[in-house]
Amino acid sequence: MNLDHVDLKILTLLQEDGRMSNQELAERVFLSPSSCLRRVRLLEENGVIGRYSAVLDTAALGLEVDAFVQITMRRDVERWHENFSASLKAWPEVVGSYIITGEANYLLRVRARTLKHFSAFILEKLYKTDGVLDIRSNIVLQTIKDTHAIAAELLSDRPV
Repeated sequence: MNLDHVDLKILTLLQEDGRMSNQELAERVFLSPSSCLRRVRLLEENGVIGRYSAVLDTAALGLEVDAFVQITMRRDVERWHENFSASLKAWPEVVGSYIITGEANYLLRVRARTLKHFSAFILEKLYKTDGVLDIRSNIVLQTIKDTHAIAAELLSDRPV
């Protein structure tokens, strides 16, 4: 889908506030409400807008531990990738999982209520998963930047 400057502005504004009314969005991008709604629906239909969600404050919810965990798998275990991927989907502590390059096979983002909860996750779930060879954890001390927003500059070779 070719995105013009109006589409990029719509995407930027919706990433800032996904609950913005169509009326306000239309005013901010200088379109009629019906034209704006048509564009938003087209962006949704083409998969550019995948979903809408709320961003929760983990500190306010009592989730004290944020960690990145590298997992290296044994390759001599049959169906190691399929089995590990299925396990990941069942673990609520895992909020992000990625296949990566380098020595490790996976990078996980793990959230836990406390260090004790994080330890239990490592010992009771990860270490007991068939095929896991090595686990390396990095606990976040301070978050500098954490966003799901995609800057308009990345979506176009023209300045927005």
